[in-house]
Formats: sequence, C-alpha cells, structure tokens
Amino acid sequence: MARNQRSLKTTVEFDGVALHSGEDVSVQVEPAPPGHGIVFRRSDLDDPEDVPALPDFLVRSGKRTVLRRGSSEVGMVEHLLAAAHGLCLDNLIVHVRGPELPGFDGSVAPYVEHLQKGGVAETRDPQPVLELEEPLHVRDGETELIALPPTGSGLRLRYLPEYPEGVDASPVLFDFENDDFVSDLAPARTFVRAEDVESLLAQGFGKGASADNTLVLGGPEVPEFRLPCEPTRHKLLDLFGDLSLLGADLHADVIAVRSGHSLNHEMVRELRSLLDSAQATGEDAPEGIYGIREIQRVIPHRYPFLLVDRVVELDGTRRAAGIKNVTINEHFFQGHWPDHPVMPGVLQLEAMAQLAGILLLRRLEHAGKIAVLASIDKVRFRGSVVPGDQLRIEVETLRSGRARAQVVGTTKVGRRLAAEATLSFALVDA
Repeated sequence: MARNQRSLKTTVEFDGVALHSGEDVSVQVEPAPPGHGIVFRRSDLDDPEDVPALPDFLVRSGKRTVLRRGSSEVGMVEHLLAAAHGLCLDNLIVHVRGPELPGFDGSVAPYVEHLQKGGVAETRDPQPVLELEEPLHVRDGETELIALPPTGSGLRLRYLPEYPEGVDASPVLFDFENDDFVSDLAPARTFVRAEDVESLLAQGFGKGASADNTLVLGGPEVPEFRLPCEPTRHKLLDLFGDLSLLGADLHADVIAVRSGHSLNHEMVRELRSLLDSAQATGEDAPEGIYGIREIQRVIPHRYPFLLVDRVVELDGTRRAAGIKNVTINEHFFQGHWPDHPVMPGVLQLEAMAQLAGILLLRRLEHAGKIAVLASIDKVRFRGSVVPGDQLRIEVETLRSGRARAQVVGTTKVGRRLAAEATLSFALVDA
C-alpha cells in the first residue's frame, strides 16, 4: 500500500569532516515539493548542476556511492540517503559545500538526528512503490544480490557476511516494516579490514578516518561494538542507502551475500528499469488523474493562462489526455472576434504544451525542472473551437532525455480533430 510523500518542515544545517577526503564540509538540507525527489547541489561551485539521487547519475566507485552530473560530483551520499529513507523523507534539496558528505562517527545516526530537527511535513501525494513480482539476481564472482517478491508488506534485507576470524559473521535480517531503524540499524559504524588499511590510504581513501569513526577488523585490538553484529548492520545500511536511489519505496525481500556498493548499484539500476517499465505501461495510472489543484502543483501556469482543467488519462510517462472546458467567459473572447467567438489556434497549442509539461515532469530525472517550449513543427488547424465545446487535449512522448524532449499533440472536439502539432521542449531548472 502506498504511503504519502514527506519532506522536512524547516531547513536544517550541519557540518563535519569528510571520511575519505578529510576536508571540512558544510551541509544545508531544505524541504522540497512533492515529486521532487532528493537532489544534491554543490554550493561551493559556480553555476552547479543539480544532481538527482537516481541510478542514472551513479559514478563507478567501489568504496562509496558517488553521484555526478556534468561538473557537479557528490560522494559518500549513502549515509544521508539511508537516513532520509529510514525516516521516509522523500523530497529534499541537499546543498553541499564540498565534494563529499561528512563522515561523522561513521554511522547514519548523526544524519538521523539532524534531519529529525527539521520536523516532518506530509503531503497528500502518494509515494511511488515498486512491488517486486519476479526474482532479480545480480552476481560478481562470489558476491551476489537476490531480490524476491515480498513475503511481508514492505522491504526486508538479509545480509550474509564474511569476516576475519574472531568477528561474528552471523547473517542479519532487518524488516523495515517491523524493526526499529533508528535504534537498531542507524548507529552501526563503518569498518575496514586491518589488511586493507595501507592500500586504501595509498589510493587516497580514508584521510578523515580515525578510531572514532571506523572499526578495524582483524587487527591486534578487538573493537568494542555498539550493537550485535555491528559491521553487518552497517552493510545493511549501505545497501539500504543505495537502494533508495530507486526513487520509490521497494517492497521486496533482498538477500545479500558479501555484496558491496558496486553490486548494490547494479541491482538498483535493474530495479529502476523495472519501475520505468511499469510507468511506461501505465500501471500507476489510477493514481495519476489530476484535478486543478494537482495541476497547479506541477506546472507554474495560473489564470488566465492555465488552459488544462483536468488530466483524465495518464499512461506512465508515455501519454496523457486532458480536458479544457471552453466557455463564453474566457478572457480571450473579449478581443478575439467577439461577435463570432473562436478559440485562438495558438492557445490550443499552448494547452498541448501545458499538458506535455505535466507528462514530462512525471519522470524523476526531471525533478525540480520546468518544461520550456523550444519549437513547434507540423502544425495543422483542422477545425474551430467555440464556446460550449469541451476540448480534449492529447499528448504522446516521442523522445525524452535529461535536457530535451519532444511530444506529438492533438486537440479534439468530440471525434473531430481541431489541431495537431509536434512540440519540442527544453527541460530547465525551475
């Protein structure tokens, strides 16, 4: 069952030292509107590009999760993402002054504490859900991840580790519907094997690591654990943070055998592909019928230039249909042939463009953007639209990338075609 989307009530700020680069970092986390998702913004760069927390922006990095878009890169995002997802915070703008988020004590608990200070604002907009129906399996040598249809009503993660002698390698199961994320998982700290310390430092990792934020396993000193099986619980945190890049709640049972970030990323890409396919086939259409209030939350247009009254059909991110009820009280009839009122053809094109904006902004990679009309081609006006007509607007996506998109649109009165055109858009930051 879908829950409602949530964000912070107020902005929170914090700073710390990056675990790998060793640099001082400051962070500001702001509330964001429904459908925005979590987006990172490098506040220390000139004209930075927003980096959505989605698989399309993952960078290959075996020891952490790194996102990049253009010249903007943010590393070590998995702890903040795990904290946000554990608190069911779905829409955030994260300003980061530095290339990497703080490491704090090596756990997710400090992120949880900072985010909780901002309070929770819940909306009426449902959070997307991917309920797995068929098994998924990814493998790399002796490590593997298996995702199965859920045995419960949410997400369950089971991790099977391998550690040096003397470290408890018992499997750990965590049920996010019934177990306590804040007390039983978030405090688990990151770790390193003693045999890997020198090579990791030589590669430039761990410059901000210390005995206070990183457990050393297999060394002469046995670390004091906060929680039973603390290293394995931290691996669950990393997996949970990486899976949050799906951009939706996942209902599945996931079994991890010695997996790390690289395999986690491969799995979340596969899951995201399933989610996109479900949207493209319209499986979420029943939740996607918009009234005027929902329309105004998605696009910036207002009276007298809002030309879509209702969205009556949505087929994922592929197709949409809307309605415009044309009355004699329309402002444009006062000056456009007032004795023989006819709806201007250019406003029919504008109605297509507005509906196209609603459709295109359903893609999570377009979060925080607006669709700006860039060009119109193949325009044909086939018949007049007069007061009393109900104008049906239909648009279908031809192409959609990160920055550009193209749709074909039509308007109809009953079965009669009124106008048709191909519209191209630039997707720019709001």
